[in-house]
Amino acid sequence: MEDIKLLARAAKKRLKSNFWADCKRDYDKNAEAAKQRGISEIKVRSSMKGTIVRKIKGEQEDEFYLKVKQLLDEEGEVSDAIGRLTDKEYYDTLSYEERVRYNLELSNRYLAALARYKKEKELKID
Repeated sequence: MEDIKLLARAAKKRLKSNFWADCKRDYDKNAEAAKQRGISEIKVRSSMKGTIVRKIKGEQEDEFYLKVKQLLDEEGEVSDAIGRLTDKEYYDTLSYEERVRYNLELSNRYLAALARYKKEKELKID
């Protein structure tokens, strides 16, 4: 029951703060900018929907994604990205099998972050 009350409070707060009007304005602005640049308006709208859903859920920007974004902005795609993103202190405490698993998970997260980064750059989303 408490969860429903919390969700209702959050929805009321969004209504009072013009959250939806701001989302609509940003949504339309980015779609129009994409149309003028000749980029697929549908792709931009789809990406904006994901951003709005993350805002509603209260998700913070993923710290890992921010690290990847900073790396890509500063140096571009580098061959040792996984090594640069590895938590060295934690990695040293792992067994061989755990290290392999860690590297695979880190690699998957990096590829997902890279795909998101490329999509955002392609669509030039604010």
